[in-house]
Amino acid sequence: MSNEADNAMDPNGLFREENYTDQKMGAIRKLIPITADGSDDPGRPVAFLGSAQVMTPMGAIPLNFALDGATIGEAAEDFAGKAAIAVEEAGRELERMRREQASQIVMPGQGGQGGMGPAGGGIIT
Repeated sequence: MSNEADNAMDPNGLFREENYTDQKMGAIRKLIPITADGSDDPGRPVAFLGSAQVMTPMGAIPLNFALDGATIGEAAEDFAGKAAIAVEEAGRELERMRREQASQIVMPGQGGQGGMGPAGGGIIT
C-alpha cells in the first residue's frame, strides 16, 4: 500500500534543468542541483544526460544516457561515444526481445498445448 509520503518530491534532491541541442544528433539535459528555496546547491554535482533516437523498422526508439564532463562542452564531446554505446545496448535488447517472441510462437501440430489440438495435428473422429 502506498501513501502520500511515497509520492512526495524530495526537497533536498531538486534540480533545475537546462536543455541544449545541435538540432542534428540529439539533446543534452543539464541538471543543476538546487536547494528547496531555488538557489544553486554547490554541494552537489551538476549532471549531464544525453538523448537521441534510433530509427528501426518498427519506428523511432528513444535513447537516454549519462554523459561525463564538468561543462556543457565536455558533455557534448562525450555525446558520440555514449550514444554509440546506447545504440549497441538497444540493439542487444531488441534482439533479446525478438528471440523471446520467436520462442513463444506455437505452430499447429506441435502438441496439445494452448488449445491447438492433439499431437501431430490429427483429426479426432
